[in-house]
Amino acid sequence: MDKETRQNKVLSGAYKKSNNFFESDVMLHHHLGKILSDEAKNAIEQRLSWMGNVAANGMDFHSLKADKMPPTLVKRDQWGEDIDHIEFHPSYWLLVEYAVRSGMFAVKWHPEFREKLSDQLNKMSFGISYLYAMAETGIYCPLCMTDGVAVLIDRYCKDEDKERLLPSIYASAIEDLKTGAMYLTEKAGGSDVGANLVTATHYRDDLYLLNGEKWFCSNANGEIAFVLARTNPEITGTKGLSIFLVEKTLPDGSANPMNIVRLKDKLGVKSMASAEIILTNTVGKLVGEEFKGFKVMTEMINLSRVYNSVAAQAASRRALSEAYQFLRGRETFGKNAMQHPLVRVKLEELGALNVANFYLTWRAVEALDNEHDENEQQLLRLLTPMVKRWSADRGVYITRESMELMGGIGYIEDQVMPKLMRDIMVLPIWEGAGNIMILDMLRAAAKSNGLTVMLKEIIVNAADSDYAETLGLEVQKLKATAEEIMRFDQDVMQASSKPFFDRLTTVYQMSLMVKNLDGTSENWMLPALDYFKKNVLTKNEELVNTNVLSQEEIDLLLAWKV
Repeated sequence: MDKETRQNKVLSGAYKKSNNFFESDVMLHHHLGKILSDEAKNAIEQRLSWMGNVAANGMDFHSLKADKMPPTLVKRDQWGEDIDHIEFHPSYWLLVEYAVRSGMFAVKWHPEFREKLSDQLNKMSFGISYLYAMAETGIYCPLCMTDGVAVLIDRYCKDEDKERLLPSIYASAIEDLKTGAMYLTEKAGGSDVGANLVTATHYRDDLYLLNGEKWFCSNANGEIAFVLARTNPEITGTKGLSIFLVEKTLPDGSANPMNIVRLKDKLGVKSMASAEIILTNTVGKLVGEEFKGFKVMTEMINLSRVYNSVAAQAASRRALSEAYQFLRGRETFGKNAMQHPLVRVKLEELGALNVANFYLTWRAVEALDNEHDENEQQLLRLLTPMVKRWSADRGVYITRESMELMGGIGYIEDQVMPKLMRDIMVLPIWEGAGNIMILDMLRAAAKSNGLTVMLKEIIVNAADSDYAETLGLEVQKLKATAEEIMRFDQDVMQASSKPFFDRLTTVYQMSLMVKNLDGTSENWMLPALDYFKKNVLTKNEELVNTNVLSQEEIDLLLAWKV
């Protein structure tokens, strides 16, 4: 091959791609090794390796197919009967089968795991599903809904319903699987759930007939849904809402009446079905106490927000790894792209943001497994909206910048970057947009001990480290600012809360990195901490950058092995 032919290529021979995301993601591999017991690691090690292999090799093809061939609604059969059937491309069902085979729900809900490893169920499940989400974030929403309905069934439903429904969630075969859904949003309400109008009229026993329209029903084909409705329309706001278990099929085998008006034509996550659904005498079973529906639904929403965070972290991690692999194999202006200082400066920023988001996200997952602890409960009240907002916001940025690092080829639909970009754009919106999360953090700071617990944890995490003084001073400033903000009226309080929580999130992230610092993690942790200290805490505005990371240092920071 002559020189001219060799040069007419996008990538050089140095390009390598991951063949197993679990083996390549040094940071994930290391962290799971630290936070899981030996018994838990033994239980899921093969599952992690299998999922990492499938996500790196088989899933992209089917993910792109399911994205390009989204579900369609078949309103009627050949006899003119309404059937409201949603049809999917075969790749959709293969992707669902991958989720079932991975055991992401089995390790959380099968009685064997719940009995032996009750304090590690979320860590094990999210360890597997994190790898899944690196390849497919659309179907990750139905998987999230399925786990969410399992939580509500387990905590609030009668024993007969638990025994009947939970095995279909941790099913080992796709034909036995029942997926979940949450029918929450209505036209008049949106994020203001208290404005919901759907009514529930008592039918018999604990059954009610639901009537009205749900505006945004994710996983519209789910067999099990939890639906908010009003048993007394005169009781307004969230305090008038009750929650109902609605199954797609009634006990006699007939369809529960639900009129699917249309499927949503979304910007991203096109592989799964979101719909507008009119409920007309739809049978629902009252779950929990009447008028306590919003409180029950909040538990599902909070879990969904952690899923949202894991999806944001996984998708942006995938985008960054794709850009990194590309740049290592790309020759520009006579040298490898990684040798250009501006490329390394950008990778330093994205790598630091990725590391910080990783430990914030996994702190939330760990707190879910420790909810029996009062301090962890209080922390979660603040941490859940914090991580949901921050991971999504920064995840979108990391993904967009990673696409730009690949140039025009990153914008072409031949590969995963455009799909990642479109899919991740929903995550700042789903389960409460950014402003809603800020208001939720503000309520948590005012009505719980979450802020006190978090500030104390920052001090403990930083103790006996090189960052003890720096983060200690930050905590003092945050305490003083919080006290000042709380003295103002609601308008000033809300307007001031965004910069406060931005700062709190960054300081907390830094403390988590310090806490998890060891002889291995220092490879990516120290440059990330240095970045935040220079560019966030001290707001270094020097125009001359004399400390550009070398290619070897960037390799360590990104912690991605190919």
